[in-house]
Amino acid sequence: MLAEKHRSEIDALLAKYPADQSRSAVLPLLYLAQHEYGSITDEAIDEIAELVGINPTQVASLVGFYTLFHESEGGRYRIQICTDLPCALRGAVTFAQELCAQLGIRMGETTSDGLITVEEVKCLAACDRAPMFQLQDDEGIHYHEHQTVESAMALIEMLRKRHSDG
Repeated sequence: MLAEKHRSEIDALLAKYPADQSRSAVLPLLYLAQHEYGSITDEAIDEIAELVGINPTQVASLVGFYTLFHESEGGRYRIQICTDLPCALRGAVTFAQELCAQLGIRMGETTSDGLITVEEVKCLAACDRAPMFQLQDDEGIHYHEHQTVESAMALIEMLRKRHSDG
């Protein structure tokens, strides 16, 4: 369990907030759980809810809302393509479909080498620069705007090369 393995870190997080506002620690606790498990499990949701004294449904709603939390394990790199209406009008849906076809996967799946997961998300606040996506990796989040399938595939090949070299 998260609390057994990371008790001092959890206590430090909870200490940052007044006792009656412990629910404010939900996001940092979710981050800790994802780092530990690779995704947010149902067990982690239940445990975090118990730690801060709220309903597991409230914790799960945050996981569903924020694109930085993942309910299932994926590749080392997550390509999250915005397909909200303004981006769709600029070709994002077609871009996403063609990129997935090039990778031999469907939206939400991971490539056979286990490196790339492609996901659909809503609103990354770059409507005028679509098609665009955010790339999540161990170093953070990186925005890639005005994308084509060719530019995205070049990035993916660079990531694959980096992974095989390192």
